[in-house]
Amino acid sequence: MEHAIIARTPGTADVLEWSEIDILPPGPGEVLVRHTAVGLNFIDTYFRSGLYPWPSHTLIPGGEAAGVIEAVGAGVTGLNPGDRVAYTTPNGACSTARVLPADRLVALPGTIPDEIAASVMLKGLTAHYLIHSSHAVQPGQTVLVHAAAGGVGLLLGQWLAAKGVRAIGTAGGPDKVALALAHGYETVIDYRADEFATQVLHATGGQGVDCVYDSVGRDTWRGSLKCLRKRGMLVSFGQSSGTLDDFRMSDLATGSFSANRPVLFDYISDSQELRSRADALFSAISEGVLTPRIGQSYALCDTAKAHRALEARQTTGATVLIP
Repeated sequence: MEHAIIARTPGTADVLEWSEIDILPPGPGEVLVRHTAVGLNFIDTYFRSGLYPWPSHTLIPGGEAAGVIEAVGAGVTGLNPGDRVAYTTPNGACSTARVLPADRLVALPGTIPDEIAASVMLKGLTAHYLIHSSHAVQPGQTVLVHAAAGGVGLLLGQWLAAKGVRAIGTAGGPDKVALALAHGYETVIDYRADEFATQVLHATGGQGVDCVYDSVGRDTWRGSLKCLRKRGMLVSFGQSSGTLDDFRMSDLATGSFSANRPVLFDYISDSQELRSRADALFSAISEGVLTPRIGQSYALCDTAKAHRALEARQTTGATVLIP
């Protein structure tokens, strides 16, 4: 019998249950994957709490995973039982096995361990589209990244440094500051000790930054705008502190700023684009441009504990759940 983490109603991490589930054989165009590792992300808490709409009357959280193909349905080509694969979807990964459309899977190179793959499919592809599409960085630019010691933040710091971009980060506490500094950031501001906007302007000689990558939301967006140089870009790609309920377009007029609110799945909805971005991500890891950091791991059945730790800001880097 297979198992999954299930929520039957929105709420705190207490609503998550370890339950038996039934899995049907893969149909045409589908693949059955046995999970070996599952990644944890803040978006999982958004769905669980009800901040994001539920996909059905019950929820299986989890947006990224790696595993081994056990069976393929009719019409599937290029994927076979025994192949190692990984994927990212909005939900459904917190299970021991799962049936998925074949075009949502990417084959894993031998150089990428399962745990690393599970930790970067959502976070790494997010980092890729942020700096290549949402605001395509150029050498010599300066950017600010909030939550620099988180899973996406640590990948961004390394990738930006490799591209010749000056990265300034924010993090909470001296340990997280030190961690971010070791992953490509030139300057990291402890937002618990300092008002970050003032420090960013000081670090840039009053010029501000070309772009702010902000996954925090309510607590940071006003300060983020203060950090921008004229005609700079705010990329708001998350809201770990809450939504930007009082944001107005007129707030951008203070510096002719631009802003966008991208979502990963709009950048990988096409299977060819998904595989192109995944190839670039895996190449960056294999070549040593990126060194993904798994900060902590939990048994899949302890997903509720992992959610609590993530929401309490007690984690660094990526969190992996092991079935």
